[in-house]
Amino acid sequence: MKRDGTAERTPEGRRKEIFLALVETQDRGVPVEQSRREVAATFDVTEEGVRQIEREGLNKLWPPL
Repeated sequence: MKRDGTAERTPEGRRKEIFLALVETQDRGVPVEQSRREVAATFDVTEEGVRQIEREGLNKLWPPL
C-alpha cells in the first residue's frame, strides 16, 4: 500500500486533533468511510492520511480511547 506521508509531515498535536475529530464524528453515528471523508475535508488532508492517523491513534491509544 502506498502511503501519502501525511502522518510523517503532520505534527503530533495536529494528528491527535484529527484523530479526536474522527472518533467524535463516528461517535455521532456517521459511518466510518463517510467520517474519514468529512475529517479529511475539514483538516485538508487526504483520506489515506486520515487512515494513517487513525491507525496510529488506535495503536498508541490516544484519547479519547
